[in-house]
Amino acid sequence: MDLRSAQFFLATLTPAALLGAAAIMGGVWVVLALVMLTIVVSLLDRLITATPSRGDARAATVVCVLVAGAHFLVLPTVVWAITQDHLSPLEKAGLFIAAGFWFGQISNANAHELIHRGSRTLHRLGMWVYISLLFGHHTSAHLLVHHTHVATARDPNTSRKGESLYRYILRAWGGSFRAGYLAEAARLKKGNRPARHNPYVAYVVGGLGFILAATWLGGWGAALTYVALCTHAQMQLLMSDYVQHYGLMRSVRDDGKPEPVGTRHSWNSPHWFSSAMMLNATRHSDHHAQPARPYPALGIPDDAPMLPRPLPLMASIALIPPLWRRVMHPRLKRWENA
Repeated sequence: MDLRSAQFFLATLTPAALLGAAAIMGGVWVVLALVMLTIVVSLLDRLITATPSRGDARAATVVCVLVAGAHFLVLPTVVWAITQDHLSPLEKAGLFIAAGFWFGQISNANAHELIHRGSRTLHRLGMWVYISLLFGHHTSAHLLVHHTHVATARDPNTSRKGESLYRYILRAWGGSFRAGYLAEAARLKKGNRPARHNPYVAYVVGGLGFILAATWLGGWGAALTYVALCTHAQMQLLMSDYVQHYGLMRSVRDDGKPEPVGTRHSWNSPHWFSSAMMLNATRHSDHHAQPARPYPALGIPDDAPMLPRPLPLMASIALIPPLWRRVMHPRLKRWENA
């Protein structure tokens, strides 16, 4: 692995290693995991102004597979640790928060990368990461709905101007589940294929299987912990979607169709460490222009909307709607008038 690719390896997998140590040994490891995913990210983004350099495509795939493998090791380990007695309540709370950040910000970004890959094996690996987070429908909704209807009212995952994060989450989760299902059903009907081939069968049955596995691992306490952890991770994913598309809508042409997706329809963030940690998901305009482009090759167009702070910090600001509107609406107005 070349040095340029090592930045993605270290940024994504160092927190996973800290979470594993925190789950087993507790104590200072819990603090280190939590600090790594919050304070360290913010400090490195502030202190180092460089953007992630472009790594080797083959090494990029290796990183994706390793992060997915870490996901399936860390998830049961964290659930097990929280339901056992070797950690104090405070250690369990810290572990839960840190793990939710890693699953929702890093493992989610990795699964997103995998479902866009042309390889069926890699696509299914990303799909099963989402299923294990009880969010399997995102595989269909993201590819068939979001990328088609982004920046229009037909996309549940495009946040509207003035819409709070909390209202958005309630609308987007159910809306994307339904829209993804309808899109898959339409594909089956067009191809004359039976309904049992709908991937939603795998999403639902697979999710139930993971809940049963958690119950087997540690009883109802483990099942509840697992569902809560998945919910925490899902909220991180939805917060990212909220921030990256807030208020940026495509204009409607004279024929009633929206204008083509352009660089101006996604918010971007150039900050080094959070970009590397999230596999360049922060370079969102380029991703929507070239959805199949591997993450090391993504860039930020000169005319793309830019977030004033790193994506994780902006997601935290979105938790306070008045502050969010004060920060974002002046910037949004400039793009609306451009």
